[in-house]
Amino acid sequence: MNPRRRKLLLSVIFIVAGVGIATALALKAFQSNLLYFYSPVQVAAGEAPTARPFRIGGLVVEGSVKRNPENLVVRFTLTDTLEEIKVDYEGILPDLFREGQGIVANGQLQPDGTFKAFEVLAKHDENYMPPEVADALSKAGAKFPDSTHYTPP
Repeated sequence: MNPRRRKLLLSVIFIVAGVGIATALALKAFQSNLLYFYSPVQVAAGEAPTARPFRIGGLVVEGSVKRNPENLVVRFTLTDTLEEIKVDYEGILPDLFREGQGIVANGQLQPDGTFKAFEVLAKHDENYMPPEVADALSKAGAKFPDSTHYTPP
């Protein structure tokens, strides 16, 4: 093999290896940033991961919201009408957060079974429920609250 072909072959090998490494790193970063959605039934059944963050959604149980007057810690219970999961959140809740409303929370499951949320998302108007929450509730056989007119696909 002459030196020119050898140089061309080595260049092609390095380019393919570089593209392969860049693709692997991009896919790894993408995978680590994914937040899968789980309903309270799935979390109670042990289907949710314990070592990585995920999303959970459902209805805030009436009378379950407890605020600590000394700091911004809020504890509440989330349900899909079949199972209930306790959620801890430290921060300012969205203005539209209230009992009986559908929410989605991003966070991680703690060893004691409590969901530690780092973000809480509430519905944005009277006629909306997050599609993941509506789908999980309909699979659980729940009836939607009167203020929610969402029909899952």
